[in-house]
Amino acid sequence: MFVVSQTNDLMSFQFNTIFAARMVKSSPYFHLLLFIYLISCSTGKKKENSSEPKHADQIVDSVNYLPDFPEPSKDFVVATRAFASKFYRQYINYDRFSGTFLVAKNGRVIFERTTGYFNLRERRKLSAYDPVHVASISKVATAVEILRLCDKGKIDLDADVRTYLPDLPYEGVTVRMLLNHRSGIPYYGYFTFTTWKLGVTLKNQDILNLMKKHRFRRYFPPNKKFQYCNTNYALLALIAEKVTGKRFPELMKEDMFIPLGMNNSFIMDHRVNSDTVCQSYDSRYYRERFNYLDAIYGDKNMYTTARDLLKLDRAMYSDDFLSDSLKKQMFAGYSFERRKKLNYGLGMRMYLFPDKKPFYFHTGWWHGNTGCYATLRTDTLCVIAIANKYTHSVYSVRNLTPYFGNYPSDFRFE
Repeated sequence: MFVVSQTNDLMSFQFNTIFAARMVKSSPYFHLLLFIYLISCSTGKKKENSSEPKHADQIVDSVNYLPDFPEPSKDFVVATRAFASKFYRQYINYDRFSGTFLVAKNGRVIFERTTGYFNLRERRKLSAYDPVHVASISKVATAVEILRLCDKGKIDLDADVRTYLPDLPYEGVTVRMLLNHRSGIPYYGYFTFTTWKLGVTLKNQDILNLMKKHRFRRYFPPNKKFQYCNTNYALLALIAEKVTGKRFPELMKEDMFIPLGMNNSFIMDHRVNSDTVCQSYDSRYYRERFNYLDAIYGDKNMYTTARDLLKLDRAMYSDDFLSDSLKKQMFAGYSFERRKKLNYGLGMRMYLFPDKKPFYFHTGWWHGNTGCYATLRTDTLCVIAIANKYTHSVYSVRNLTPYFGNYPSDFRFE
C-alpha cells in the first residue's frame, strides 16, 4: 500500500516537472523559473507529508516526563522490524484489518502499520493520527489518573468510596477495590436495562443515582473475590470529578493528555458529536450504532492513537509522573483466591508465572472496537494493536511476546 502511494507521488512529480519545463522552455528565464518550480514542489511535498508518521526509528517523547532510556541496538531494530512485519501479515492484517499495530522499544517505534477506514461511508481512510475508541484499555489511563491524584494527596486508596461519593449505598468498598475489581458492585449495563429509558443517554451520575434509588443487590461482599465490572471505573471517574471539581474529560486533558503530548487523545461523552469521531464497525464492515451507554466514561470512551498510548506507557516508567510506590501497587496482583496465573492489579491485567517474566496488558472490546495494549516492563517493550472494526486478531499479541524473552505464551486472553 505504501509503495503504490509513493510511486504515484513520484510519477505525479515527474509529470508536473516535465509539463512546467515545456511551458517555460522558450522563456529567457527558463532556468530560473524551473529552479523556482522545483524548490516550491519540494517544499510543498514536505509540508504535505509533515503529518505522516515515520514508521520506524522515532522516539516518541512525552513533554514533561522523559525516562532516560538507552538507544536500542541497530541489530535489534533490524531483526525486530523484520519479525514484526511478518507477524503483522500473519496474525493481524489477514481479514481487512482496520486499525494500528505498533511495536516499540525504549519509547522508540520499531514497527508501525495503520490501515482501514475512519469512516467507510465517506471513504475516509484511517491514519496513524486518528483517535480510535480503545474500549477498556481506557481503564489503564483512568487508573493512572486516580493514582496521580493519590500522589497529590487528593485520594486515599484505602478510603471508603462513600468518603467521596456519599450516595453510594454499599458499605466497605474502598477506592482500591474499585481499581482491582473486587468491590462486588453490580454492572450498570444489566441493572439499567430494566430501570432506565433506553432511548435516553445514560451518564455517570445517573448510574450512582440509580444505585442510590434501587439499592441493587451486590454480587458479593467487598474484597471477597475478583469480578471484572465496568461500574467500578465509572465510579472512579466520578470520584476524580468530585475531588478536583473538574469534569473527567477536562481533567484527563489537563493532567495527562497535554503534559504527555497526547495530542490526538480525548475522552468521549454526550457533548461530543458521535458522527464526527472514528466510526466503529462489526466484522462485516457494517457500522455499529451508538446507544444509551455510549456517554459513560472512565471504564471506556477514551479515543486515542497507538503512538499516544506509547507516550503514556513511557511516562509510566517515570517516578516524576507516578511515584515508585504506587507503580509497584499498580503492577501487583490482588486476586489469589483461585490457583490461576491470570491476575489483575490497579487498572492492569497480568499473567504471573513463577518461571517466566511478568506479562502486563489490558484488552478492550466495545461495539466493533477491539484492542490490546501490552507492556513488557522487564525489557521496556510495548506492543499495541487497536482496531475500529471487530476482530480477534488484536488479541494475538500473545504470540509475539516469546520473541522478546521468557514471557508466557501458552494462554488465551480472557
